Amino acid sequence: MEIKYFTLGGNENNGFEKIIRIIFGTVCVAVAVFWLNFNIKALKADGTLWITIVFLLGFGFYQIWSGLGKTTRFIEFGPDYIRLKKNTIFPAAIIRADGIEKTELYSFNIIFYLKTKKKIMLRFGATFRETNEKIKDEIILYMESNNIPVEIIEEKI
Repeated sequence: MEIKYFTLGGNENNGFEKIIRIIFGTVCVAVAVFWLNFNIKALKADGTLWITIVFLLGFGFYQIWSGLGKTTRFIEFGPDYIRLKKNTIFPAAIIRADGIEKTELYSFNIIFYLKTKKKIMLRFGATFRETNEKIKDEIILYMESNNIPVEIIEEKI
């Protein structure tokens, strides 16, 4: 089985946007470092400067991370695993086929019930309906090929 990859959001493969994010993040980090060096004596007197510096550093590093493509949300289907990154900050989770007990498909989310009695929920947005349907179809094929029960639950909206 070949590896199939789907993004869970907008298409973020535009090189120009990535460069702008990296530049903007670098500027934010540079401004934070400049304020830290320039106002080092005032930091003891004014706590709001700390908040500004921490915010600029956090936002700048996030923009750089995003420009490098590390915040892309995705789902990837391999021969015996599903790799799922449903959050932009945390790393991707790997769900092994032999660890899945069953799967439930809803209109806007998917629930993987694991044999360890944990469950992993993936929520879809309403914007990219075509991609959501492709992911659901791929999940059905994946579950059938690995003999895992899948239940399709229709919700009335």
